Amino acid sequence: MSRSPAGHQARKRFGQNFLHDPAVIHRIVSAIRPQPDDALVEIGPGMGALTELLLESNPSLQILELDRDLVPILRTRFFNYPDLRIHEGDALRFDFRKLYDGRPLRVVGNLPYNISTPLIFHLLEQADIIGDMHFMLQKEVVQRLAAVSGDSAYGRLGIMTQYYCRVQPLFEVGPGAFRPQPKVDSAIVRLVPHQQLPHPADDIKMLERVVRTAFNARRKTLRKALGDLVPAAVWEKLGIDSGLRPENLSLAEFVAVANSLSAAGNMPDPA
Repeated sequence: MSRSPAGHQARKRFGQNFLHDPAVIHRIVSAIRPQPDDALVEIGPGMGALTELLLESNPSLQILELDRDLVPILRTRFFNYPDLRIHEGDALRFDFRKLYDGRPLRVVGNLPYNISTPLIFHLLEQADIIGDMHFMLQKEVVQRLAAVSGDSAYGRLGIMTQYYCRVQPLFEVGPGAFRPQPKVDSAIVRLVPHQQLPHPADDIKMLERVVRTAFNARRKTLRKALGDLVPAAVWEKLGIDSGLRPENLSLAEFVAVANSLSAAGNMPDPA
């Protein structure tokens, strides 16, 4: 375990790797460009390395921290910011809508790698109240977020994120910027929810089911991977070769398949 200057041990169960490199911290904040009137929310502030600079521009910052031992450290360190609001809780279960006051939320964070994918899906469900998101993630996850059809990293995460957001990888960060050092490279990504969806689905649950089912058997052809869900007539109607693999279909094509199923009344089973 690695101790911070304040004596706190980074905990593996929380996926804690504390950012400490000043150059990287300044570069992240420069990319975010926080403004005083932003509804800014930081997930997982840790020891407050990023928090400190964010507060200089946005004294009404709100932060969400799971580790209850860090909360008093943060309160003590930033006692001179009376408008700072600290929420103790699990970001995976947190209702970000209760922070919404009419201003789109700007969400930032050095996300624990072990929860980054489910947390992104959780936030996408609330994308209508979010202006943008800036996250430090494992480099491989950022590659998956930005991948397009034909890429080896292309899959469910990238498709569903791009359905809701414009994805912009910004820059990479080496392990030396953290304590303890992770065993992987990291990267900063910007996610900006679309004001108007470029390829709207008639039924988002149907789209989610089609994409999930397809990539659960990503090495099979579409005909086999989606054989129990998509009739042959749908492939013929859309002019899509069912001999292709799921990774060969674009977001627009996945939406077209889902919309055809919705129009035919082929609804997913209740969750």
